[in-house]
Amino acid sequence: MASELNTTYITIDAFDNVHVYRYVYFVIIFTAYVLIICSNSTIVCLICIHKNLHEPMYIFIAALLTNSVIFSTAIHPKLLIDLLSEKPVISYSACLFQFFMFYTLGGTEFLLLAAMAYDRYVSICKPLHYTTIMTKTTISVALVLAWLLPACHMTVLVILIADMKLCDLTFKGLFCNNSVYKLHCESSQALSILGVVALTNFVLCPVIFILFTYSNILLISYRSSAEVRKKSAQTCLPHLLVLIGIVILSSYDVVIARMESDLPKTARLIMTWQIVLYHPLFNPIIYGLKMKEIHKHLKRLFCSTKIM
Repeated sequence: MASELNTTYITIDAFDNVHVYRYVYFVIIFTAYVLIICSNSTIVCLICIHKNLHEPMYIFIAALLTNSVIFSTAIHPKLLIDLLSEKPVISYSACLFQFFMFYTLGGTEFLLLAAMAYDRYVSICKPLHYTTIMTKTTISVALVLAWLLPACHMTVLVILIADMKLCDLTFKGLFCNNSVYKLHCESSQALSILGVVALTNFVLCPVIFILFTYSNILLISYRSSAEVRKKSAQTCLPHLLVLIGIVILSSYDVVIARMESDLPKTARLIMTWQIVLYHPLFNPIIYGLKMKEIHKHLKRLFCSTKIM
């Protein structure tokens, strides 16, 4: 099976109708990728440098933005290479690795948002116990589990997929997401069950937990003073906006995979690219503008740069 993985190549059937404008697409996607790297990395560096940002909330934000950088790096470089290739191909092993990274980092995103929701709940609803609950150990465990649990689950899933027989060597997508299943000769009940388990554990449960947590926060804030309500709005609104964004794009990923065969290739390219574009760009904008302390450090950074 190992030799088969190494020698099997899959043709990426997504660029035939866009080669006339491939250099335009290349410039657009390359520019977007650079913006993603620079914007996310800038905020992560600010959080690392400034001691007043060494708090659980900002540590989780840094982890979330780092996750976005890794997520984009798993997709965009290969996408840029494919745009300049006459016949884009990918080895089956590389395709499975991209599939693994896409869904592992996607699951990590939801778990990090759940950890951030719990941090806000403790901060607003149990402020006297905050320092004893949100310790360095708690934060470290949350970060490790956020990356480890999806990775372990996806490892099992990828091992099962690797044993499936291929009947189609033409992939109708930009990158290896759940459309990989369409390459197999037959469907697998085990894969379907694992897919449902992954969706439940790394999407539905975190989202339900986040909504439950923020409902409690809103209830406590409503009964408290205006200052508490203001603090809740300032710190919780960015997280809710990010959650809404990733839920919409996750649903979008499923919809595109279901209907991609009915879409023109140019429309499929643009629509699929949106899945990996908006969220990594959206996160640093939201946290840079809405989080007061981060925004303050960004203003100092760019104002001092202009003066120099």
